[in-house]
Amino acid sequence: MNVINTPGAAPTDWADRVRSQKTVWAAGAYDAMSARLIEEAGFDAVMTSGFGISASFLGEPDAELYTMTENLTVVRNVAGAINVPLVADIDTGYGNAINVMRTVREFEAAGASAVILEDQLAPKRCPICVGGVEVISSEEAEAKIAAAAAARRNPDTLIVARTDVVDPAEAIARGKAYVAAGADIIQPISKCFSSIDGLRAMREGCGVPLSLQLLGWLEKDLSPDEVAEVAGLATFPLVPLMTAAKALRENLEVLARDRSAAALPRPVVAHNDFIDFIGFPQIEELQMKYLKDRP
Repeated sequence: MNVINTPGAAPTDWADRVRSQKTVWAAGAYDAMSARLIEEAGFDAVMTSGFGISASFLGEPDAELYTMTENLTVVRNVAGAINVPLVADIDTGYGNAINVMRTVREFEAAGASAVILEDQLAPKRCPICVGGVEVISSEEAEAKIAAAAAARRNPDTLIVARTDVVDPAEAIARGKAYVAAGADIIQPISKCFSSIDGLRAMREGCGVPLSLQLLGWLEKDLSPDEVAEVAGLATFPLVPLMTAAKALRENLEVLARDRSAAALPRPVVAHNDFIDFIGFPQIEELQMKYLKDRP
């Protein structure tokens, strides 16, 4: 359990595991507490979801409304709260290839073990929520990926190149080009393919494992074995956020109506369990050790 912690290095074999397609399973965090719960549940890694951060930090949709600094603040807090690798969603990199270089260095310094960089036109739009997503040219995207790969100080900080094109042939062509530019892993969007066969074709065509954000049909239709056939990194990005939102909505509606917590529809964590989880005993130990003059 991390108390007053600073970001630490990911396990040394983590990048090798992803590259060799020994699938790393992750879930999407939107703050430090959700990240700790993901780690506690036994996931191999945590991903900071841009969708979740925008919703939690701003109460706004995923339209790149937050700044790099605001995203970085959440990522730094998450990295300091966990002991497993952190995959950070850095959207479009917040500018051109030169901006991307600073972005990668900042997120790497904050504790990210991998960054996800997408090829959308900035400000990005969420492809699972709206249509008409626009992408930059493949050449511009390749330059941004090359800049990201050159900027990282640790060669095992993974560059996950996401393509938001929906034509399968174009997605495979872009994925192959992005790998040549320096990407370690390629992430298609769920709208691009409709079956495991399409994902197999992309995995073969790109020559590297895929990163899959398990949304829509990917979340519902693929078995864990099918995911492992193609993916080095597999993430449930929104299940934590949507679980929290539904539970809060249901309990708060009853609480506002009844002015009583006696008959909430969802159980809540016991007070003592939560204070143990969040680290009060460790803080008390530190106070006894370092604040000896306190009563």
